Amino acid sequence: MAPDPKDKTHDFYQTHPNLPKRFDEPYLFKGYASKSQHPMYKTSNNDYGSRPPTVHDVPTTFHPMDQKFSGHLGECGMYRNHGLNTALDQKRV
Repeated sequence: MAPDPKDKTHDFYQTHPNLPKRFDEPYLFKGYASKSQHPMYKTSNNDYGSRPPTVHDVPTTFHPMDQKFSGHLGECGMYRNHGLNTALDQKRV
């Protein structure tokens, strides 16, 4: 039986209830554009990455990280070292 291009992941596997649409419907992603490469430098990863994903390639669970650290960094700003500079100045020649 040939796979239907509109297959959904939850039809084949038990998936997490909050699985994003991009993982449940992988046919929406068309793959990366591939340029012809020199045969000497061609890899199997290039072949794998040039094909669009199927329901068997995408994850069935999704556990996003919270953005607490990034939010705090945005409020306070990046760390800046206010220590004493002991390096010698470079001559400008």
